[in-house]
Amino acid sequence: MSRVIKVLLIDDHEMVRMGINTYLSGEEDIQVIGEADNGITGIELALQLKPDVVLMDLVMEEMDGIEATRQLKVKRPEIKVIVLTSYIEQEKVFPAIEAGAFSYLLKTSRASEIAGAIRQAIAGNPIIAGKVANIVVNEMQKKPPKHDSLTSRELEVLRLLGEGMSNKQIGESLFIGIKTVKTHVSNILSKLEVEDRTQAAIYANKNRLSRS
Repeated sequence: MSRVIKVLLIDDHEMVRMGINTYLSGEEDIQVIGEADNGITGIELALQLKPDVVLMDLVMEEMDGIEATRQLKVKRPEIKVIVLTSYIEQEKVFPAIEAGAFSYLLKTSRASEIAGAIRQAIAGNPIIAGKVANIVVNEMQKKPPKHDSLTSRELEVLRLLGEGMSNKQIGESLFIGIKTVKTHVSNILSKLEVEDRTQAAIYANKNRLSRS
């Protein structure tokens, strides 16, 4: 038999907690070890009881689920937080994920799906509800590529980086000094959020910015 997964419920609706608890009590490998009706109490219980997984509502009084998730992940990063909410708006989805939520489920999910998500969280596999996943994908597709933030000169330097040119070769090609080239390269690394010129060159080729 696999180890028992310890779960903490944080939701301000007693009926929701009761329903989930009732179903999960029939699962041999899952045990609900505590319940809380707000984020503050939930964090206190999580630190005390050390659950493996927290089922987190988002809209609660005193402290909402997003802030509770953020604080909990700072104090106990090993705990997997599964958001369980009725909200699919971007204003809730992205802040929750950024706060450290591992999975994002809707309260319309079947009880068996919630149990499955708990098991998958322990296995390291995040579960995102279908409607929420569509929102995430659509929003990501709207985001402009990072190189759109580069100036025209920085874009020229990035293209030459992608062709494997050294700073000296770039300077000679663009008729600018080495110091200026280094400044452009530094700005490029920062804007593309990469660590070195090799990664910048890989980015250039991956996005077909170089001529080679």
